[in-house]
Amino acid sequence: MPPLPWRMPVAIVLGIFAGLALFVLYISKAPSYLSDNPQACVNCHVMNPQYTDWVHSSHRQSATCNDCHIPHDNFLDKYFTKAEEGMNHATYFTMRWEPQVIYKDEDDIDGLLVNCRRCHEHTIGMEFLGKVQPGYHNWLAERSCMDCHRESPHRTVNGLSSVPNALIRQKTKSRIPGWLEDLMRKQ
Repeated sequence: MPPLPWRMPVAIVLGIFAGLALFVLYISKAPSYLSDNPQACVNCHVMNPQYTDWVHSSHRQSATCNDCHIPHDNFLDKYFTKAEEGMNHATYFTMRWEPQVIYKDEDDIDGLLVNCRRCHEHTIGMEFLGKVQPGYHNWLAERSCMDCHRESPHRTVNGLSSVPNALIRQKTKSRIPGWLEDLMRKQ
């Protein structure tokens, strides 16, 4: 316990830090990242082209962003990956380090392929191709889903200028409280 004269200043400083932490959680829409809602993926403007493509794809009916991009082997791995990716994204966007073009690294691609097979292992198309083309499954074992379906469910974005019409209508209402906007204008 701090000495009596320090208690009020310590309480005020802790209150300020707690308030700032809650404000950051609010402004970053942090709780939305706990869900599987694809709207959370467009909290950052750089994901608009991928989201727009997904909205117009057949995957929209049955798969969200997390169905493809997050592991599903167990609950802990799923939420650990979401937390790790979220911290990476928050750091990159806060520090303005985000690249214009987002690429998946090899580990991410391996995870995508596991999720492709998880959903499509017993689909009609896979069974049909195995019957029509003998040896197809052997050929498939040597290939990646991405060899043929690189642009599914969203296209590769080669830069924001390559998709100028892929804008998502975002709410224009400011998430900053009015009293804070007034304070910022006065400065």
